[in-house]
Order: sequence, then C-alpha cells, then structure tokens
Amino acid sequence: MTKNTLFIIIILTTLFTTQAQEDSYLWLEDVDSEKSLAFVNKQNKITEDKLSSIPEYQGIYEKSLEIFNSTDGIVYPSTYGEFVYNFWKDENHVRGIWRRSPKSKYLEGNPTWETLFDLDEMSKTDGVKWVYNGSNGLYPDYNRFIIYLSKGGSDASIKREFDVKTKTFIDDGFYVPESKGGVSYVDKNTLIISSDFGENTLTTSGYPRQVKLWKRGTLLKDATLLYEGEVDDIGVSGYVLRDNEMEYKCVVRYVSRTDISYIILVENQQIKLDIPSDTYPENLINNQLILRLQSDWNVNNKIYKQGSLISLNFTELLKGKKQVQLIIQPDELSSIEGVSKTKNKLLVNLLHNVNSELFIYSYVNNKWIGKKVNAPDFGRISITDLSLSSDEYFFTYSNFLTPTTLYIANAKTNTISPFKSLTPYFDSDKYKVNQFMSTSKDGTQIPYFVVSSKDMKTDGSNPTLLYAYGGFEISQRPFYSATFGTSWLDNGGVFVLANIRGGGEFGPKWHQAGLKEKRQNVFDDFYSVAEDLITKKITSPKHLGIMGGSNGGLLVGVAFTQRPDLYNAVVCQAPLLDMQRYNKLLAGASWIDEYGNPDIPEEWAYIKKYSPYHNLKKNVAYPEVFFYTSTRDDRVHPAHARKMAAKMIDMGYPVYYYENIEGGHGGSSTNKQSAKANAMRFSYLLMKLK
Repeated sequence: MTKNTLFIIIILTTLFTTQAQEDSYLWLEDVDSEKSLAFVNKQNKITEDKLSSIPEYQGIYEKSLEIFNSTDGIVYPSTYGEFVYNFWKDENHVRGIWRRSPKSKYLEGNPTWETLFDLDEMSKTDGVKWVYNGSNGLYPDYNRFIIYLSKGGSDASIKREFDVKTKTFIDDGFYVPESKGGVSYVDKNTLIISSDFGENTLTTSGYPRQVKLWKRGTLLKDATLLYEGEVDDIGVSGYVLRDNEMEYKCVVRYVSRTDISYIILVENQQIKLDIPSDTYPENLINNQLILRLQSDWNVNNKIYKQGSLISLNFTELLKGKKQVQLIIQPDELSSIEGVSKTKNKLLVNLLHNVNSELFIYSYVNNKWIGKKVNAPDFGRISITDLSLSSDEYFFTYSNFLTPTTLYIANAKTNTISPFKSLTPYFDSDKYKVNQFMSTSKDGTQIPYFVVSSKDMKTDGSNPTLLYAYGGFEISQRPFYSATFGTSWLDNGGVFVLANIRGGGEFGPKWHQAGLKEKRQNVFDDFYSVAEDLITKKITSPKHLGIMGGSNGGLLVGVAFTQRPDLYNAVVCQAPLLDMQRYNKLLAGASWIDEYGNPDIPEEWAYIKKYSPYHNLKKNVAYPEVFFYTSTRDDRVHPAHARKMAAKMIDMGYPVYYYENIEGGHGGSSTNKQSAKANAMRFSYLLMKLK
C-alpha cells in the first residue's frame, strides 16, 4: 500500500465517520428495530387520527373500496396454451386467488373459472401475509409453473413449483428460498436461475451476481455455475430466449444501466453479443434480434440514429457478423414506448406527442413492412397479453375520461374488437382535457395535460394536483382512474400530468437530459409547469398540490425544499430523500447511473445541491408534507421518508407521516389497504387545497 493510498483511505474514513456523526437519524435505517417501529407507530396514529376525521375521508374510502372490489371490472387474461389465467382480488378474496378458464370460454364472454390456489387460505395456514408476485410457466404445455410469493409485498420472493393439473404445490418440486432474482424453465427438469446462493453471491445493490443451471433432484447449492458477475455490478440474470422452435440460454450482466452485456450459451461456448452496451434486445422473432438504440450506432459505415428500432440477423450475429435492418426511426416528437411479439408479428407501441399509436411489423423478403392498427386515437394503448403460439393478442385503450377498454386483436389479419370496458364510476361528460406547453428555465418546451371541469373558472381558486415522475426513461401517459375521478375530480379538483425531462416521452434524449449533473433540468421543468398553471390562473400557490412516488417522491421532495413558495400540499410517496446515503440503502447502488455517485466528491457536489434531506432549513414556510411509505419496501428504503419526517418534526415543522406495515414498493397489498391509502391522500389534499 502506497502512502498516497493510505492517505486517501484515512480521508475517506474520516469523511464518512463525520457524515455518520452528523446524521442523528441513522437509527431509523434499522427497519424493524423496536425504536424505529415505535416512531412509525406513533406517527401512524397521529396521521390516521387527523386524516380520518376529515369530512370527505369516509366517503372516499368507501367509494374506493367499492371500485377496487368491483366484480364487474376487467378480468385481464394471461394466456398459456389453451387456458387463460388470472389473479383476482375482491372483498371475498382479500389477498387473491389464482385461477384459470379454458380460453374458448373466456373469449365467448362466459369463462368457467377453476381456482388453482387461494392466498387467503395459504396465509392463514402458513401464518404469513403472502403476496402474489407472478409466475413462470413450462413451455409449451404449461402444466407446471414456478410461483413467486413474497412476504408482505417485498421484491424478494420465494419460488415454488406448482402443478396445475393437481392444483397443488409439488412437495419435492423446485423450491427457491426468499431472494431477489428469477427462474426460467429450460425444460421440465431444468431451471436457469439467478438467486441468493449464499455468502458473496449478491451485488452491493442486493441483486444476484451468479446464474446457475439447476437440475431436478439435486440440491440448489450444487447447481452448475454458468456465469458470475462482479460484486459492484447491478446484477446478473438468466432466461431462455425463444423464437418458435429455436431456443437459446441467455445471461444478462448489468454492470450498470448503460453497460450491459448479453451472453448466449451455445453448448460449452459463451458468446457475448457485439451490440451497443447501452442497449438491450427487445425480442427475437424470425431470426431477427430487435434492438432499441439508446445512442447513435455506426455499423458497416452506416449510422443508425438514437431512439431507432432496428433488427439484426441473429445467427449471423452469433458468428460476429452484423446484418442490420431499420424498422422505424421516430421523429422529434415521437418515441418507441414498447415492443412485443406474437408468433409471427412484431407489435410496436409508438408514442407521438405523448399519445399512443400501435403498429404491426412483418419481416418479408429481408425487409420490415409496417401497418398501423386502427385503434382509438389520443390516449394510452398498452399490450396486456399475447401468446407465442398464435398471432392473437389483447391490448387496452384509455385516456383521462374514457374508461379502460380491453380489445382482442389479431396481428395476422390486423383486426381488433372491443371485448370488455370498465364501469364508468364518474360522469366524464362534465370534464375536459387540454394539453399545454410551459417553458423551462433553459427554454425547453414541456408538455402537460390538464383535466378539469368544463366550466372551470380561471380565477386562481381551483384545487389542483400536479403529478410527474421524471426519471429512468419512464413515460407518463394519459390514464383512466376511477378513484382519481371520484376522489378528486368529483370533489372539485383539477388534475395535471406533466411530461418533464428524465422520462421517455421523446426518446432517450429526453431521459439523458436529466441524468446526473443535469438533474436540475428535471426540477426546473416541474417548476415551469407549476408557474404556468399559476400564470394561466388555473390555480394559485394556496390551491396547488404536488404528488410523486419513488423517483417522483424525490422530485416532490426537491420541489418543496427548493420552491416552497409554489405549493400548499405535498404527497411524497416511497421517496428517495437522503441522496448522500441512497446508494448504501437496499437497491440504491443500482441507480448511480441515474443520479451519480455521492461517494465521489465531484458528483456529490451537484447531488448535495438538491438532496432534500440535506437542504432542509429552519424558519422556512414549507407546506405541511404528507409522507407515505411501507415497512416492507425492499427497493426504496423506508428510512428516506422516516428520516426526513423525523428531521422536520425536530425542526418544528408539522408533517403527516404514514407507513403501511406491508405493501412493498407499491405501498399496499390488499384492496382495503389501497382504499385507505387513497382516502388519506385525497382527504389530505382536499383539506389543504380547497
């Protein structure tokens, strides 16, 4: 060890020891300690007592629960072979049942459901509050599934093998202890698996760094190692890539979110795909590997532009040769929102000025030919189900005022037919939607939607809720929410959805404009929308509230600490707030590409300028913030909200704080919990903004 190295270690040790000494709320990072839970329970009671006494609370709760428990909602299909599967919750099935019906009966509109397992019964028998986290079926017959079950809604889950014929978990079947990671059937007796395999098998982000091949009848610890990443990677995963009769074992190594390696396992060879490290395959169809480019790519002296969707001949790529075809290059106002495949067709969901358009692409004579699907315009389209064995698929359409409709469609014939619509729980004829533009600090035009009553007066008195996310290239699209309609619009509120940078509304460039040292752009965009609403006299600071969750929780946390003059209410859900320690808490290290590394002085220099926890000041007229989080959130640590609330309380600021004991990152595990959260949020907003 050199003298310089020793000196750096001493400096860093002193720095972090000083930081820990300065942070008198570190004890709240101990999730289940008696002292931490005493704080949580005390604040929960104070908040629940206050918010449940608001006149609108009980009505919002009851209406929300009625909506969540409705038995005439859309039964969304998951097609496996000849059956449609569905996970269902209502007042009689609080934690839910997993069930199936013959697909033919489902398509007739008269499904004959058979219950496969009942989570309420399982929870009682096991003494565990089980939450269904999904399943993975054995292709192509789907007689067996790996079921993901979490305790209280966390990301980490156990995996158990289930036989759908006997409707039982297999006693001597595959079983994976609680862990993040995933499994995929290679065949009936083989899994490709990433999991916590014991000491030194997780990354610093808490994700698996090993992928193994596990044979039935052997111990998990004896599974064959296929690939191992580094401890500082985000993580690795493995799965089976299928293209009709062809299948390939694939390993993905996430060094970071912009440094990804794809390794195809062919016999005893590991072939790393020679594709850009900041992109990832969307699908494999007709021997064409589909890529969505995050940056310009020069191939064979031709440049394929950032944001484009392209394909490569897969078998030639495995030989190191690149044969590229352009599928679509979006314009300045467009982006690729999603890519799916049926048996023979490629489905591309294009976002144009934040409205969805759906296209079907066919690979004919070494070229891609596209046709637009005649779906409704000016709304949100989402592919909800498709099958690898046919060209049938399902999609939903909705907008702010149109209840979600499920369509059945056929990619081969390019036909669609409405199948089932949500019950309209509020009178949308009373409302209108406008799209406006605000001008951000650097001159960038920021689109946003305003949902309001048709007779709204522009006198600055309207209770207005501004919502945004602004991160991870996630687009915020128009959506229909019966609970937003009944809880907010019908109580005189105006709803605003802002399409700020950091998201993916206009492609990778829109996201990259908000990364790391450019993060302030995201916040400035948000302020520009708030200021525009005030300038237009749609609302005023006294009547303007903001809401965001996860990265959006960081957004509103920054917003009320940087610009407290703009708002009178803040709903801060499952937030990141302590940006000096975020990379040391749960999955935080996996987000360094988004925010920067606070352990590097040059990067902490720009992070500390906005870190909400570090920018709290005394004697500032902050709005009374409502923090909402979950004890069982194992993605964003509940300590962010805990520490921020505790610090504000000790500084003399009144806050509302509620921590659901279960629920995971989504915040709620049952319909009653969701209804309660809804009632608290909107009662708080009505109290503060009317």
